[in-house]
Amino acid sequence: MKKILIVDDEPNIVMTLEYTFKKNNFEVFIARDGQEALEILRNQFPDVIILDVMMPMVDGYATLEQIKKDERLKHCKVIFLTAKNKEKDIEKGLSLGANLYMLKPFSVKKLVEQVQGLI
Repeated sequence: MKKILIVDDEPNIVMTLEYTFKKNNFEVFIARDGQEALEILRNQFPDVIILDVMMPMVDGYATLEQIKKDERLKHCKVIFLTAKNKEKDIEKGLSLGANLYMLKPFSVKKLVEQVQGLI
């Protein structure tokens, strides 16, 4: 079973994505901010991480920098899912090593297709 970590501080998005990915046979882990995500990633090695940028504690950019430093997480595909839509934000996310940068609002169906295309 493929594993996915959803990192977002918006409860409605988390609930929708958790339900959708469980329905698509993923083992789902949830974090509400970057710090919580990094704690989960000490013991879990998901295939895909869906990561918001604007979150309390540790933002998505700093979280991704930490993920990329961990040898055990090199295989993880990272998708930024964020409302930050300026060109410099997108460039920053991709330059830090994100595999995809998707904007909110988003299509759940399209996100599932993108995730399945990465793994």
